[in-house]
Amino acid sequence: MKVPFFKLSCGDNEYAYVRDVLDSGWLTTAGKAQEFELRFAECVGAKYAVAVNSCTAALHLALDALDVKQGDRVFVPTMTFTATAEVVNYLGAHPVFLDCDYLTRNITPAILRDAITRCPDIKVLMLVHFGGHPAQLLDDENGDEGILAICKRHGIRIVHDAAHAFPAQIDGKSIGGFPDISCFSFYANKTITTGEGGMLATDDEAVYARAKLMRLHGIDRDVWDRFTSSKAGWEYDVVAPGYKYNMPDLAAAVGLAQLENASLFRAARQRCAEVYFARLGSIEAIDLPRSDVSHEDHAWHLFPITLNSSASIERDSLIQELTQAGIGTSVHYKPLHRMTYYRDRYQLRKEKFPSAERLWSGTLSLPLYPTMTNEQLQYVCDQLWRLAGSSCSSLKSAA
Repeated sequence: MKVPFFKLSCGDNEYAYVRDVLDSGWLTTAGKAQEFELRFAECVGAKYAVAVNSCTAALHLALDALDVKQGDRVFVPTMTFTATAEVVNYLGAHPVFLDCDYLTRNITPAILRDAITRCPDIKVLMLVHFGGHPAQLLDDENGDEGILAICKRHGIRIVHDAAHAFPAQIDGKSIGGFPDISCFSFYANKTITTGEGGMLATDDEAVYARAKLMRLHGIDRDVWDRFTSSKAGWEYDVVAPGYKYNMPDLAAAVGLAQLENASLFRAARQRCAEVYFARLGSIEAIDLPRSDVSHEDHAWHLFPITLNSSASIERDSLIQELTQAGIGTSVHYKPLHRMTYYRDRYQLRKEKFPSAERLWSGTLSLPLYPTMTNEQLQYVCDQLWRLAGSSCSSLKSAA
């Protein structure tokens, strides 16, 4: 049986909306992108949304809008994709890397409090909602401060790296509706896709205005306004040294169709996760991800598992065996403190990141997509039982 790591889900409207754009003769940023912005903002409960060509672009625009500049310091989790940190360097600022919780892979209030004690001059927190699991933003049932309250008390702005987190929510409020800025990814394997693309969402009008301006070369009129306005299209001003980050209508058309099915896609991914929890929970060698929110509030972009110290097979060997069995996997992530650039520039030592190190040695992500069949799910679980059970000591010794 073949089980890919990811498989695209799309229907008739993706084709229909793209055909509309092609028939219009206007392929770049225009009416479809504006419609996508409006509908996405409504979906996540934000006042404003800015469509861009990647989540990386959204993160960069977010830090620019918060006036992060040369020499500033920004908290970044080590367990994330490089984009979360690299945009800090774009502006001449410096990432300060934080460890994560072992089972959720998120920054916790305790981790944040300790980091502030050591680095009180932090300007912004880049908060990753790993795998679609919302970080602990709100105060807990005992009244202990959540991340929002801690950041507010210390004057730290939050950029939510929500690349994994659409349409996750906390207590009925979507990630995207919380302060200060949320950045989403529509990369090919994300929970909804535009092929390449992203979105910045915020309630802050000044942030919105700055991001919209900088998205397209710092020009004071976007191209659709210049086309539809009675004012001459060639008449515009450059008021800032902006970027080329706009989302074309071709991509937005796909996004609009995907957005229509976002809740169905999420429920289908949850179905897959529930099977994994039920079938794999009693394998002693595997630590499953912990969900601190209801399964309905989780986006389920990823289902990462971790081989623990009792496992008799190593992670790389397990991946190789699963590949030979026709099962696609991935690793999320090699932590940034192990990447040459960050390790060497910031003199990072792995001993400072014990949870990330523990994860790195054993983590892999299982296939998870809306159209996975029950037969595929059971096959993945059967192979994990075969390979990660108590009878696999010979595999490790052979490796």
